[in-house]
Amino acid sequence: MEILHNAGSTSIIDKWSKAQMAIEGGFDLVIELPTVYAISSAENFADGAVKILNSMKIVDYLSFGTETQDYNSLDKIATILYNEPREYKNILQHELKKGLSFPKARQNALMMYLNDIRNYAKLLSSPNNILGIEYIKALKKYNSNIVPYPIQRFESEYHSNKINGNIASSTAIRNIIKNDNLPILRKLMPDSSFSILIDNLKTGHIVPDLSTFEKIIIHNLRKMSIDEIHMLPDVSEGLENSIKNAANSCNNIIDFLNIIKSKRYTSTRLQRILLYSLLNITKKEMDISKKITPYIRVLGFNNKGKLLISEIAKANPKLDIITSVKKYIDISNNKNNKILLEKDIWATNVYTIGYEDDSWSNLDYTHKIINIERVIINYF
Repeated sequence: MEILHNAGSTSIIDKWSKAQMAIEGGFDLVIELPTVYAISSAENFADGAVKILNSMKIVDYLSFGTETQDYNSLDKIATILYNEPREYKNILQHELKKGLSFPKARQNALMMYLNDIRNYAKLLSSPNNILGIEYIKALKKYNSNIVPYPIQRFESEYHSNKINGNIASSTAIRNIIKNDNLPILRKLMPDSSFSILIDNLKTGHIVPDLSTFEKIIIHNLRKMSIDEIHMLPDVSEGLENSIKNAANSCNNIIDFLNIIKSKRYTSTRLQRILLYSLLNITKKEMDISKKITPYIRVLGFNNKGKLLISEIAKANPKLDIITSVKKYIDISNNKNNKILLEKDIWATNVYTIGYEDDSWSNLDYTHKIINIERVIINYF
């Protein structure tokens, strides 16, 4: 995925480099989460991921990071959000009428419904916990046999800039890269991953953050009509007017966010909207993503990963497994999947504009799948 669910920001390196990091780090198979899910809310991000994993019919566990070891509380909250009891919904509506953002109103409603603000306040304020809850909720929604397997983060929280030994959050690592403090970075990453990152830095294939595209984003929003902005996901309640006014009065993202940000609209939601405008993703595409089970787009594998692809195809013959984008575009009759795949292609094309050098387009057609063969030595 090119655009990560990292507070509406961008991936620092491209998806194939990340796939190579993963495979060299011990993973067997890397599959892309389609862009429409990857830049969406935590709910749709998790929903898309679970739909893909569930469709493979060979997955036993879904592992994810949390800030808590209290899995029972995560499961309890996920059950409430899935079932939506009437009392909880009434409290939520009451909180929304106060002008709060949806995440804050939902957090308040859950704490009041559970009648335990003290114990749930911190749990519900962590991005990792929130995403974990959404994974569990999606598993319930699809009546999946996949078992959730949370792993608690001990040393570094999601937004922490602190470095504890050789452990750091993604936020801290981003800041280290921006400040060009590579000696510190070396001890925070596996050698193979560090080497891949350095190669990308040397070739100018780095996209630090969303501000790389801010002129394009402002240009797009100035060009769009009020009605077109209204058709972007997450735009409601007349927010399109504020977005248009902000785009017409500034030329950078920081000023844009400061003009619009309020207790009703979080920076994360606004940054997602900016991504939607950058990639021309509308409510129509978002609705499609919620109604379908997407394809399996293979980015990389090792020997075992090859076997897993065969197992997936055997377990679910109807599943669209993409190893060649061109071939799939040419022969597939799945209109909705092709719409989502075209957004992946466009996301890559936009992403490479952020490179300092070699900003090639259409890499989804030309870049080879990462294939790392492992030599197995038999000592018997």
